[in-house]
Amino acid sequence: MADEERILEETVVEEDSDSPQVIEEEDEAVVPSPADEEESQETEEAELEEDEESEEEAPRPEGTEWYVIHSYSGYENKVRKNLLHRIESMGMQDKIFQVVVPTEEEVELKDGQRRIIERRVFPGYILVEMVLDEDSWYVVRNTPGVTGFVGSGNTPTALRPDEVDKILKRMDAEAPKIKISFKVGQKVRIVEGPFEDFMGTVDDIDLDRTRVRVLVNFFGRETPIELDFLQVERA
Repeated sequence: MADEERILEETVVEEDSDSPQVIEEEDEAVVPSPADEEESQETEEAELEEDEESEEEAPRPEGTEWYVIHSYSGYENKVRKNLLHRIESMGMQDKIFQVVVPTEEEVELKDGQRRIIERRVFPGYILVEMVLDEDSWYVVRNTPGVTGFVGSGNTPTALRPDEVDKILKRMDAEAPKIKISFKVGQKVRIVEGPFEDFMGTVDDIDLDRTRVRVLVNFFGRETPIELDFLQVERA
């Protein structure tokens, strides 16, 4: 009996030494929470904004100027996208720095409501900051949608620094412009308030307060009435 137990123990030892069992711990799959995904997206957007700002603030080489290119009206953003793609694919980041479609925010008054729209300042035109030489000219001029440079003959004309500053400051304006369909001296109809459906003549327009003074005829006499822009419409 003792011999059998000894043989059994030796057998167990041999099995353990020849065939060791290794238990591996599996890594648990980490599923990001919605908050983590949102934080990651915000981080990527912030990094992209920092890259764009660093490009704008990076010192430019000598000879860098702003030029104007012409495209079909309504296709400015598409042309800008095409040009940015060509700059990257053709490695022209050291010669072409910024491509800008000049726009400004505008408050449109329509159907009794205010809405902010983005309006192109110069329809059909795009600004490009670049060092002009044969290679950079070729990249820009042969971009799909570009019909040519603005200039005299075949020579592109650079914008003056004060012209560029004026355009860029106009784009960065904090208060959007207000777009109205009437002007001083024109006939308007009052569409809201106690004088609804009365006709009158625009006497004064206050863009800062979004108010208009209308002269309304009461019993043969013109009486000034101050109204909000939304309370009148062009007759």
